[in-house]
Amino acid sequence: MATATGTGTGTGTDTAGPYDALRALVAAGSVEEVIVAVPDLQGRLQGSRLSAPYFLDEVARHGFGACVYLLASDVEMNTGAGYAIDAWRSGFGDFVLAPDPATLRTVLPWDDGTAMVLADPVWPGAAHTPVEVAPRRILRAQLDRLAERGLTALAGTELEFLVFLGSYRSAWESRYEGLTTGTSYNVDYALQGLSEIEPVVRRIRREMGRAGLAMETARGECHAGQYEIVFRYAEAMRTCDNHVFFKNGAKQIAAQEGVALTFMPKFDAGEGNSCHVHLSLRGTDGTPVLADATAADGTGMSELMRHFVAGQLACLPDLTLLMAPNVNSYKRLRPGSFAPTGITWGRDNRTCPIRVVGAGSSLRIEHRVPGGDANPYLAVAAAVAAGLYGIEHRLELPAPHTANALGDASVPRLPATLGEALRRWETSEIAAKIFGEAVVGHYAQAARTELEAFETAVTDWERVRGFERL
Repeated sequence: MATATGTGTGTGTDTAGPYDALRALVAAGSVEEVIVAVPDLQGRLQGSRLSAPYFLDEVARHGFGACVYLLASDVEMNTGAGYAIDAWRSGFGDFVLAPDPATLRTVLPWDDGTAMVLADPVWPGAAHTPVEVAPRRILRAQLDRLAERGLTALAGTELEFLVFLGSYRSAWESRYEGLTTGTSYNVDYALQGLSEIEPVVRRIRREMGRAGLAMETARGECHAGQYEIVFRYAEAMRTCDNHVFFKNGAKQIAAQEGVALTFMPKFDAGEGNSCHVHLSLRGTDGTPVLADATAADGTGMSELMRHFVAGQLACLPDLTLLMAPNVNSYKRLRPGSFAPTGITWGRDNRTCPIRVVGAGSSLRIEHRVPGGDANPYLAVAAAVAAGLYGIEHRLELPAPHTANALGDASVPRLPATLGEALRRWETSEIAAKIFGEAVVGHYAQAARTELEAFETAVTDWERVRGFERL
């Protein structure tokens, strides 16, 4: 599936062409409903099911109203003051979800008779002004900045997840204690020991393929019950659309199979779930621009790539919040784990947050900070923005880190907590200039809301530690 290359505010346009295939399937009785969905601040899909004829006759052309709080709420769907969108003050009014026909999926193998399309929120009125704090809009702004330089971004995301035997309902009722992992031990690259999770992961692989995602690889990972499916890279917006579609569908398939899976960055003391982001640049004609076989330093990196990587290092402390947005994100980014803690780069060095990998036309960066909870639109937007900052300021790239960077005291540290990342983000001149005050304030409020919820919660750790002995 391709993605939009313009503003993505498709209300009021002629929809005969983009929806011809859907129209034919509806006429044949193969599609009865269309889900219109918008990615929220957490990267989850929120939306409504519409009858297919209603979608084609009305919504495809004019959009569909949805409450503004969908882009101003936390995981529990609580909202309040402090966001750029104040749902209470505005009386919980609507914005308009403008379907992006380029994201249409006419086949959802796990939801028979249903199609799905992603939408961009716009404010009511003839101008169809985009909602600036919407995740897709934030990424689109950075991709437009690249386009002004004659560049496009290709991206791929590598999502890991844990599979547990037993349903989501039983996991909830046990308060997620005593769950049975889908494998008994570390199955990293293993070709055995996967029998209990193979039925569900096989179904996920096959049904994602039927829905239009092109799988590259799949394998077991380090934590018991951990698995990774990697899909083919694509234009950056399309990759992020695929990412949120995959997470949503994988959970539904798991529920239908009577098992539960989680993408949370750190479920327990074992290995966390990462979401490594691969990113490369091309000219608008498709020409690779990051590689230079004649580079005097022998790295094969062009001058543009050196600036691009240097920008990642310069901006990472201020933009970490967009890649690690939750309290749990930082439980994964701890010393002693196989996740980055410092700010450095290396050639094929997995202990660095920025790993330069590949050669020639496949030369790219692998950003290893995001975890399974990352909103892909925001994480990719941050990486693109950082790279552009390095290019615009012609930043010099330091020497690569060739040793183990995990826990290396000589390497500058990433923000170690959500609170630290929040302070860097909301006081950052770089973030304000790149994203604007409204976006900075909006996502700062999202982080504050997350912190306040955590700081008022009493955890199991506190009960075990203090119930009898304090």
